[in-house]
Amino acid sequence: PQHMGPREFVTLMALTQALQALSVDSMLPALGRIAADLHLANANHRQLIIGVFLLFGGLGCLVPGTLADRYGRRPVLMTCLALYVVLTTVCAVATSFPMLLVARALLGLACAGFNVLPAAIIRDSFEGDRMARTQSLVAMIFMIVPMIAPSVGQAVLLAASWRWIFGVMGIMGLVVLGWAFWRLPETLHPDYRQSVDIPRLTRTMGEVMSNRDAIGYVLALALVTGAMLGYINSAEQLVAEHFGAGPRFPLIFAAMALTMAITAYINSSIVMKLGARRVSHAATIAYILASAVQWWISGPGETLWQFLPIMTINMCLSGFLGANFVSIALQPFARTAGAAASIQVFIRIAGGAALGIVIGNAFDGSARPLATAQVMAGVLTLLFVLYSEKGVLFQRKNPPVKPHQVN
Repeated sequence: PQHMGPREFVTLMALTQALQALSVDSMLPALGRIAADLHLANANHRQLIIGVFLLFGGLGCLVPGTLADRYGRRPVLMTCLALYVVLTTVCAVATSFPMLLVARALLGLACAGFNVLPAAIIRDSFEGDRMARTQSLVAMIFMIVPMIAPSVGQAVLLAASWRWIFGVMGIMGLVVLGWAFWRLPETLHPDYRQSVDIPRLTRTMGEVMSNRDAIGYVLALALVTGAMLGYINSAEQLVAEHFGAGPRFPLIFAAMALTMAITAYINSSIVMKLGARRVSHAATIAYILASAVQWWISGPGETLWQFLPIMTINMCLSGFLGANFVSIALQPFARTAGAAASIQVFIRIAGGAALGIVIGNAFDGSARPLATAQVMAGVLTLLFVLYSEKGVLFQRKNPPVKPHQVN
C-alpha cells in the first residue's frame, strides 16, 4: 500500500469509525417497523437491536488491540472489515428477532476493531495535544455519518424493506475495506510488537486499571457514553413518538449531530492552544449544569422544543469530553497502545452500553429517566476526573511536541 497524506489519513480513520455509527443510527427510523415485522410484544425490546450491538462491540474490544500489537494494525483491521460485510448480509436475511439479535451481537464483535484500531493507529502517529487535535478532526468527519444515517435509513424505508438498510451498510464496508487495503500503511513500530499471551494482557489490564492518570478518565467517559447511548436507544420512542416528531425525527437527529461535528471542529482548533485537560475539565462542569437544567424541565408537560436545545448542548459537551478524555487516557501507554486502547474501549463501550440499555429501558413516556442519568453521570465524571488529577483541575501536563509523520 502507498503512504497516505494527513487529510486522507484522517478521512479514512473517520470512515472506519463511522461504520459502527452507521450500524446504529441508520437503524433508528426502522425500529418500529422491525418490531412489527418480527412480532415483538414489548415495545421497549426494540431497543435491544441497538443495545445488544453496542454491548458486544464493547465486549469484543479486548481482542483486536492485542492482536494488532502482535501482528500489526493492517491485518487485524482488514479482518474486521471483511467480517463486517459478511455479517451485515446475515442481518439482512434474519427471519426472527432472536436470529437478528444473534447476528447483531456478532456484528458488534466484528465492529470492536473499529472502536480500538483507529485510536491505536492515531496513537502510533501522534503524541500529546496533537493526538487530541487529530482525534477531534477524525470525530468532526465521523459525525457526518450520524447526521445522515437516520435519513439514509428513512430513505431506504420509503423505497424498500428495512432489510436493505443492512445492504447499504455492507456496501459502505466494502468501500472502506478496499480503500484501507490499497492505501493504509502499517503504523506499528517494529520494536513495539508484542507477543500474544494472556499473562501480558492481564498485566496490561492491571497497568490500565492501576494507572491513576488514566483510569479516572476511562471510567468517566464510560458514564458519559452510557448517558449518550441511553438517549440513542430510546430516541425513536422519545423524540419520534412521545414528542410527536414523526417523520421529522431523522432531520432532528441530523441537526443535533451537526452541532456535534461543529463542536469537534472547535475542539480541534482550541485544544492545541488551551490543552486537552483545560478544555475537557471546563466541559465537564458545563455538562453538569446543562444536565441539571435538563432534569428541571423534564416531566410529563415537557415539549419537544424545550427538550431539544438542552439535549443538543449536552451532546456538544459530550463531544468536548470524548476526544480529549481518550487522548489523555492513552497518553501513558506508548509501547502498548493497542492493548491499552482495547481495554479502555472495552470499559467505555461495554460499560456504557450496559448502562445505556438500563437507561433506555427505564423510558416511561417522558425524558425524566434520561435527565436523571445525565445528572448522575456528570457528577460522577467530575469525581473521577478529580481522582486522576489528584484534586487539581485545569493543569496542562503535555504541551505540543513534534509528531511522528504519517507520510
